[in-house]
Amino acid sequence: MLFLLNDVVFDLDETCPVTPADARRFEKLGLDYVLELGCELFSEDPLLHRNDPVRARRLAWLIADRSPEVNAALFAAPAQNCAPELVEPRFCALPPAVLKQLQRRDAKGQLDAVTADRAVWNRMAA
Repeated sequence: MLFLLNDVVFDLDETCPVTPADARRFEKLGLDYVLELGCELFSEDPLLHRNDPVRARRLAWLIADRSPEVNAALFAAPAQNCAPELVEPRFCALPPAVLKQLQRRDAKGQLDAVTADRAVWNRMAA
């Protein structure tokens, strides 16, 4: 399964980003808690998806595991070390073809925040 997190496409079908023991620990966490965790992580580092892809992939896995219909998430933080309440999370379900196209662009180094925004989020429109 492909998952877009901000402007990085992760393949969640590759080796599982969590150990079986962690998966059992995480199964008690609800979606609301996972979203709160994501806001906290991105409030500390708005470029978490680039700076710590292992952690970001784990977050993507948690979101997809809790909400299987979701395959894209955006955590927009206004600044590093901002309050987690200021991070704006968004989620959507993209068609597989769109995710494949974004993955190809990402693999070529052509996927950035502006490109992902135009293709998915439309935050910068207006």
